[in-house]
Amino acid sequence: MKGYYFITDSRLSRAGNISDVMEAAACKVDAVQYRNKNAETREMYEEALHLREICRDLTFLINDRIDIALAVGADGVHLGQTDMPCKTAREMLGEEKIIGVTVHNLFEALVAKRDGADYLGVSPIFQTATKSDAGKPAGIALIEEIRRKVDIPLIAIGGINLSNAPEVIGAGADGLCAISCVVESDDVSAQINRFQDLF
Repeated sequence: MKGYYFITDSRLSRAGNISDVMEAAACKVDAVQYRNKNAETREMYEEALHLREICRDLTFLINDRIDIALAVGADGVHLGQTDMPCKTAREMLGEEKIIGVTVHNLFEALVAKRDGADYLGVSPIFQTATKSDAGKPAGIALIEEIRRKVDIPLIAIGGINLSNAPEVIGAGADGLCAISCVVESDDVSAQINRFQDLF
């Protein structure tokens, strides 16, 4: 998993999740994570089913919801620290599915790796307004610290933009996500390609 990692955000998006994901797929991102915390289960299922078809040639992950991931045949899930434990999710999903875990410190990173995570979302690197419960920014030092101890891919998230992305990559991140500056843009694909070019 490398390069720009796309996460949907229907609250911020100008064009909507379907359009955004089509743009991301056209840009050949490695992974798309479908996150929609405001949708009812049926609505989320139906949108995820549509997005799954768009993402046939790339890694398609569902945020939080193991049931939705299984129902639509997603490649895996992304879990936060208050979601289903990674170890339990691995038992439910089996070895073939991808599991990503958001971590905020080295201890959480080591636990996630031990419990079967395939990659880590390291967050938040910088101050972010996209996620209200993101926590205190850790800076690139957290990426460097985790990189020294963990050998699975690290995806940096939180307050990342085109100006600070190079230092994030330099610190050891395999990929990064910048939500607001992409989905709020008039040209989603152009923004994604600018990040992709950094890799």
